[in-house]
Amino acid sequence: MASSALVTPQIHGLLYKHLRFHIVGAFIVSLSVAAFCKFAVAKPRNKAYANFYRNYDTMRDFEKMRKAGILQTTK
Repeated sequence: MASSALVTPQIHGLLYKHLRFHIVGAFIVSLSVAAFCKFAVAKPRNKAYANFYRNYDTMRDFEKMRKAGILQTTK
């Protein structure tokens, strides 16, 4: 009676079950981190660069640096 009530531990397929659970979890976590980085970091950074260079005048900045004496190779 006592031996029939005991449940044998699962040995066969335990590693497969464990790895499948963790691989799926790692895949989901990596996709969510990648999406977070794209939408929270990369898009705002690209937008800020685009706004900066939309109004950026290179010649005005060059003349300002030349008059300040930063560029010593130009006269």
